Amino acid sequence: MFKRIDHIEIIPTDINKTIEFYLSVLGFKLRERFPIANAPMKEIAYLTLGDTVIELISVDITAAAPRNQWEYGYRALAVEVEDMDAAVSYLGSKGIPITWGPVSLGKSKRAEIQDPDGFPIELRQW
Repeated sequence: MFKRIDHIEIIPTDINKTIEFYLSVLGFKLRERFPIANAPMKEIAYLTLGDTVIELISVDITAAAPRNQWEYGYRALAVEVEDMDAAVSYLGSKGIPITWGPVSLGKSKRAEIQDPDGFPIELRQW
């Protein structure tokens, strides 16, 4: 019945800055980007990394929009890396600080970085 996670939605404060981060730092590709006239939504972009999809939704958050439905954020996104040390070195070269870790968790390593809005992105080497 249920097959897989189709996509993850993120509401960034600046969709252009967030798209640039995911494309230029994490290697995502832009699948589709288009304006949408369905207030408070203004624009949608779909980014892909392998078969993983992130949907970025640009919204006009005002007092008229229900805050419980249209808030910036999400809890965390986890990206698998082949080599944690190489990933940490690469991110450092891009000016992206490691905000937590890396730590060994038995058979895996885990670290965290943040996107332009400060939302956590877990890095996991299995």
